[in-house]
Amino acid sequence: MLQRYASGTVVLLLGAVAGGLLTAAWERDAWAPQARASATHGADNFAIATGLVDEGIEALYFLDFLTGDLRATIVNRRNGAFTGLFKHNVLADFEGVLDNPKFLMVTGLADLPRGAGPSQLGSSLIYIAEASSGQVNAYVLPFNRTIHAAGKPQIGGFLRIAGGSFRDAYVRDQAGP
Repeated sequence: MLQRYASGTVVLLLGAVAGGLLTAAWERDAWAPQARASATHGADNFAIATGLVDEGIEALYFLDFLTGDLRATIVNRRNGAFTGLFKHNVLADFEGVLDNPKFLMVTGLADLPRGAGPSQLGSSLIYIAEASSGQVNAYVLPFNRTIHAAGKPQIGGFLRIAGGSFRDAYVRDQAGP
């Protein structure tokens, strides 16, 4: 009889240990760091990039070098349509840059206080640099997740939250021989 209780206890203990090991392995995978990437590409007069605005919601950013228009659109996960359209002209944010700006654009994750109202700051910053002047500005997209969840159109602008220069002297293009 003692042998029956001992073998039952051993099986119970082995089951508890196996369950603990499986739970620990599952928890380790659940807390593993996640890699996130954004994409950026540019051409002569145009740049495009992606970046998160909310968990699982990404925006597509466009910058037209000729007009200075920065635009963003968001595909709604409810209806699969572009339901967000945001616009800001960046030319006024770059002092002294008038003719033929040479822009670069990238996005990065931001852990900014998002606010408590219906519109909150997006999870990404949009960095725009002008190569000949060395000026850089950072923008963020105010995003309303309630309007997005309803599948309704969302129209707005960008907020410029930081700016500065990373070059001491202004560089001009030199004419060729």
